[in-house]
Amino acid sequence: MRTGRHPGPSDPTSRRPPERGRRPDVPTLSPRRPHEGARQRPRLSQGDYAVGIEIQIPDIGDFKDIPIIEIHVKEGDTIGPDDPLVSLESDKATMDVPSPSAGVVEKILVKLGDKVSEGSPLLVFKGESAKAAETAAAAPAGADGAALVTQQEPALSAAPSAPAPAAPAGNLPDFSQVHASPGVRRLARELGLDLTAVKGTGEKGRITKEDVKGHLTRSAAPAPAASGTAAFSGSGMGIPEIPAVDFSKFGPIETQALSRIKKISGAHLHRSWLNVPLVTHQDESDITETDAYRKELDNAGKDLKDKGYRVTLLAFLIKAAVSALRKHPEFNASLSPEKDALILKRYYNIGVAVDTPDGLVVPVIKDADRKGIIEISRDLGAISAKARDGKLSAADMQGATFSISSLGGIGGTSFTPLVNAPEVAILGVARSKMSPVWNGTEFKPRLIVPLSLSYDHRVIDGALAARFARHLAHVLEDVRRLVV
Repeated sequence: MRTGRHPGPSDPTSRRPPERGRRPDVPTLSPRRPHEGARQRPRLSQGDYAVGIEIQIPDIGDFKDIPIIEIHVKEGDTIGPDDPLVSLESDKATMDVPSPSAGVVEKILVKLGDKVSEGSPLLVFKGESAKAAETAAAAPAGADGAALVTQQEPALSAAPSAPAPAAPAGNLPDFSQVHASPGVRRLARELGLDLTAVKGTGEKGRITKEDVKGHLTRSAAPAPAASGTAAFSGSGMGIPEIPAVDFSKFGPIETQALSRIKKISGAHLHRSWLNVPLVTHQDESDITETDAYRKELDNAGKDLKDKGYRVTLLAFLIKAAVSALRKHPEFNASLSPEKDALILKRYYNIGVAVDTPDGLVVPVIKDADRKGIIEISRDLGAISAKARDGKLSAADMQGATFSISSLGGIGGTSFTPLVNAPEVAILGVARSKMSPVWNGTEFKPRLIVPLSLSYDHRVIDGALAARFARHLAHVLEDVRRLVV
């Protein structure tokens, strides 16, 4: 689901070169507190730098048995705070595990290809002190690119095709010195290609997917393709790639790197678009009375000095959506991995699209059915601030059963939001406007809000979508209906 404004990132030429071992395009996992993610091991006292600390894999969400694809340090190395120690590669993202503080690597407890989970021992190092390590590790976990994608992705077992066989533990190729993105490294491993033999044509010699494909083409004769069919793109869907174009032939150009969020979420958006047969139903709701009541609540919230809050239409949309989800539970569901059953969810967590400088994120309002307008408004204010500051945790992004994307503060009359699979529907809201409405005797100015409901046609048919949208609009027109 990509809607809303997405400010472009800064010019990549202005970025500082990465420090030793760092890869800016790879998400970093935040370490846990020492009593959860590290056990301190007493050592012979040589001042504050003689404390042996065992580093463990921090909280990585629901992932288990993730292979280690790179080890960035060796025994005896001196490392600084947040330096990457190892890289993990799940089916959804590649992630770095950072050092909680400065110190010297004393012993590495894993090897390339080992599969690890939360709490697995990683290495022992002599840090600045136990107190310093504890202080560094106590920082709250922030939102990284991996968390922004994995929160709604289905399990690997839900994929219709079988995954490629994993390489034996300890036999994964070492690409730690190769200048290539995580996606290119993974593609090379899947194809059994030695990246060290590939010449990069990207910026500063970076190896691109085109370089990998070109190397394979030169190394072996291509198999004959079916008539009218382009070569397999490697996307897993057999869809031909868009041919590369040298735009500089037509005029001046500037290349800007995508933000981490956009790079990692791109695959999820593409997969949803390819897998979900999407239809969008348009409707509208007369919110004249509801907006008047909203303004009363908003003014009361602004008058509070210490615990003030703002009340927007989004809080009412969430409550109206819950009412519609209860009436039509097919919308609060997901397809089973085998695609032959519907998993109905008896909880109501609403994902809310938030526009940030780095791209669109979707934090979740949990248990929306148990909260009133004021509590939801407070939650929206808090979670939106965390999103804009880049402080969302993985837990903030998980568990949505239905999503809402609102462009009301920007403009537009309607749009087609993408279903955030494995959810089966999403509500898009454009900008409300005053319109003349015939009441039977005369035209009256009424505040009308456009509603765009996108849904998975495998689960929901057009008539059911129309009933859902009409119920939501009906409830939104008179908030008293929320309590009936």
